[in-house]
Formats: sequence, structure tokens, C-alpha cells
Amino acid sequence: MDLDLVEIAPTAQPPVCRIMDYGKFKFDEAQKAKESRRKSQNVAIKEMKYRPKIGAGDFDTKTRLVEKFLNEGHKVKITIMFRGRESAHPELGKKILDRIVEKLGEAARVEAAAKLDGRNMTMVLGPDRKVKVKDATKDEHDDDVVAEATQEG
Repeated sequence: MDLDLVEIAPTAQPPVCRIMDYGKFKFDEAQKAKESRRKSQNVAIKEMKYRPKIGAGDFDTKTRLVEKFLNEGHKVKITIMFRGRESAHPELGKKILDRIVEKLGEAARVEAAAKLDGRNMTMVLGPDRKVKVKDATKDEHDDDVVAEATQEG
């Protein structure tokens, strides 16, 4: 019948075997592996650089980009660059980092607190998984409301 005896679960007691076409079995396993690789998400660390004397427009633009990166599932390293005498006032950098965290709200969680190393102050933000779950349930609720409205109207 052109079938093979294929060991399915070698670690089980007793080992599990099945009579089947080995070529098809190998193909199916390769497809499952390919699918799982495709579903895995690559998390990269993006970096956004700020300065202590940043303008309001630049601050808003950069913070919007940080939020976009976080929504895509990336981690973001925020760097405040000090020049010259600015490094004598690290509280200005800390204030900017606090504004960023406040503006992002629940979209981000602080993974590495602000620390000063040389002329730079850095902080790492990560995406907050709880927010995505809330958004998904909100979308489902919105769909239910729309469905009810169409049934009534």
C-alpha cells in the first residue's frame, strides 16, 4: 500500500506510531513550523532622542512616533541628550521623561527607569499588553452595538 510506520510521539510511554505516508507527514510538519514562525512577532528596540530644550511641536511629533512604535509591539529607548552646561541640570531631562510617560498613559509601561550615563539620560518603555486586550473587547462591544442598531433600524 506504499505506507510507512511513522513514530509520532517518541517521548510518550509507550512511543506512539502510526501507519501513514512519511512524505506527507514531513510536509505537514514543515507547514506547521512555517506557520508558527510567521505568527511569531519580532520585537525590536527603537530609539527616540530628545533634547532638554525641545519645542512643543517636536515633542508632540516624537511622542506620537513613540506611541506608534509601542502599538506595533516594539520596545522604545528614550534618550535625552545633554550638551555643554545642560548636563548640570538632569532634572530637566527627568521632567521630559515624566511628560512622555504621562502623555502615553496606559499604552506604555516603564521597563527600565531613567538613569543618567555620561551626557545622556535613558529610559526604556515597553508596550502594555493589558491595553490591547481592553481594545479588543471594546471593538467586539462596538460590533455588537452596530449589529443591534442594524437589526432595529
